[in-house]
Amino acid sequence: MTQNGYTCAHKFRMILIKRTAEGVNSGGRAENGMTQRQVAIVFGGAGFIGSHLLRRLMQSPTTRPISIDIAPPRLPVPGVDYRQGDVRDLSALTVEGGVETIFNLAAVHTTPGHPAHEYYETNIHGALEVCAFARRQGTKRIVFTSSISVYGPGEETRSEASRRQPDSAYGRSKAMAEDIHQVWLQEAAERQLVICRPAVIFGHGEGGNFTRLARLLRRGLFVYPGRRDTIKACFYVEDLVETLLHAASLDERLLLFNGCYPDRYTLEQIVETFRADHFPHARTMTVPRPLVLGVASALRPMAGAGIGIHPDRVLKLVRSTDVVPRWLESRGLVARGRLPSALQRWKDESAGAFD
Repeated sequence: MTQNGYTCAHKFRMILIKRTAEGVNSGGRAENGMTQRQVAIVFGGAGFIGSHLLRRLMQSPTTRPISIDIAPPRLPVPGVDYRQGDVRDLSALTVEGGVETIFNLAAVHTTPGHPAHEYYETNIHGALEVCAFARRQGTKRIVFTSSISVYGPGEETRSEASRRQPDSAYGRSKAMAEDIHQVWLQEAAERQLVICRPAVIFGHGEGGNFTRLARLLRRGLFVYPGRRDTIKACFYVEDLVETLLHAASLDERLLLFNGCYPDRYTLEQIVETFRADHFPHARTMTVPRPLVLGVASALRPMAGAGIGIHPDRVLKLVRSTDVVPRWLESRGLVARGRLPSALQRWKDESAGAFD
């Protein structure tokens, strides 16, 4: 993902250097003469996307990343200041000096997997607490990862201009969290807000939909539950991080974009890309949806042991998430045909995760 020979992440680092230099010229220099590093806080930094984001932030000599998460880091990044904290209550959290940018990635997101109240308690209370913390710290920029779940299910193509119609506790809680961040933005003219609605994000450390698909193909068989043409919007985690950093580097008051590739990949295209490059001996077959749902229901008690599969996960395979990234396309930040190279990058980083 390049533009005029430079990556978006490189541009972000250069802008940070420029802003830091401007701060130095106005008195922003440490006592020892070294440039002060600007604090970037990542709420939810211990998770999958947060770990990749922190690794990129650590590449900037002018940024001091701090991770706040209730859980220990899944993929620890050397040099990061990891702190334990519950995003539902940040009243005791203090950070010396100013916080230039807040990345709010914290969420209860796995579906199915949680009772409805947990999505609301964490995702809505988290948004309220993060915005309150930003007010106390005088932070002017928040980057918030929402979800394409705010659009709700449907076979029609959705863009950033589409109406939000969430039908799940997760989707509704994310839509409400967007609104909470918007209120924070409107309180002061100098504030900036980036809202990204990621699709299915895959890569090293994911452990979700793409990982389950790879495991099934590695075992030699993938069963389509009734249809092969389900559209599944997706994005490689490093490409997502690059777009987040680029959006954060822009001097625009509000940015809202979908985090996905523009290709509108079907489930069959994703499976066949996996097979062609990584699992050539895997077989596929299509089975009527009622039969697959019946087997899934029967094996549901064993899903925790990795034997069964939750029926709701089967339904997700037959419901399209037909989302397109109009804003990223308008800026030339996404290209078509990147899925094969993204899967290869994932394999290379994961040290044989597909083997």
